[in-house]
Amino acid sequence: MELQIRHQPAFSTARATLQPNEQMRLESGAMIAMSHDMVVEGKMEGGFLKALKRSALGGESFFQTTATAGPNGGFVDVAMGLPGDSVILQSTTAAPWILSQSSWIASSMGLTLDTKWGGMKSLFGGEGAFLVHVSGDGILLAGAYGAIEVVTLAAGEKIVIDSGHMVAVQASVTMSLHKAAAGWMNSLTSGEGLVFHFEGPGEVYTQTRNPNWFGRFASASHSHGAR
Repeated sequence: MELQIRHQPAFSTARATLQPNEQMRLESGAMIAMSHDMVVEGKMEGGFLKALKRSALGGESFFQTTATAGPNGGFVDVAMGLPGDSVILQSTTAAPWILSQSSWIASSMGLTLDTKWGGMKSLFGGEGAFLVHVSGDGILLAGAYGAIEVVTLAAGEKIVIDSGHMVAVQASVTMSLHKAAAGWMNSLTSGEGLVFHFEGPGEVYTQTRNPNWFGRFASASHSHGAR
């Protein structure tokens, strides 16, 4: 599978080009267009319990779509639901990635996704409480709300990033989840929730907008409009 990103950075899409009979996985609902002989099928990848765990905790869909190219190969155009940029990441068994909720869009068949505990229960809507761990060899497409920025950390170098702005991080980076301000009252009054403490070496991809805040804004606007 080959990936090519277009229409960056505000409304990026990606084209996945497949060899004859090659397969790929994509987030349910991410497909924009595809070759006429492409075959798509929704599956509970990993079985019912893993699919439920991935959906309930990781922010991904219960079903994942498997696309299979025809005898002459084909393509699938994909994009995430929110406006923003995308990035192509190379994952290997020795150098895997960890993704935030809902940032995964598509990947090659050699990769496995597993939702795992992020380190602290969030009282602010689950930001960073659960993360998607990618394992295996292959390529994946991750999406962001807004523009993508990459932070390259040297060994021992540290940075603090709001949990709602994290897109992806190399597993070589040490990470832990903390309250942004000392004490829950300070967290509430400061408007900040949870933050990741990262320590290199490795790369951290961030998004310039927070999808959790957008969700709250949309919900509040809908509530006011319904009155």
